[in-house]
Amino acid sequence: MDIAEVAKASGLPASTLRFYEEKGLIRSNGRLGLRRLFSADVIERLALISLGRNAGFSLDEIGEMFTPEGPDINRALLLTKADELDGKIKELTAMRDGLRHAAACNAPNHFECPKFLRLLRVAGKNRGRQPNKLKEKQT
Repeated sequence: MDIAEVAKASGLPASTLRFYEEKGLIRSNGRLGLRRLFSADVIERLALISLGRNAGFSLDEIGEMFTPEGPDINRALLLTKADELDGKIKELTAMRDGLRHAAACNAPNHFECPKFLRLLRVAGKNRGRQPNKLKEKQT
């Protein structure tokens, strides 16, 4: 498959495919003129990379799971990431519930509502924990 076919099949731009190749996450088999050629199994590898990214793994963490023989997935790392997701789900659930309460709250002013004030305190504490989006896009 040439790079345009892989881009179409995976939904990823060619620039991302070239970046993944530079990072060692995928490998082309050669060229046809100026176009990189990939084996058909690159689509499965790209799906695994996408799954890892959606689960919050960095590209470096994903790269460590690939060996020349194929994927070697670190089960302990999967459990750690699952625990992190559980914590995030708990935070998001509390935030959702707080927002719904604030929308339906009968208090004349949201700053008079104890639940809303609790939501603000949680949001204030989490502000320092927000990931650096620019740094994350680079990895």
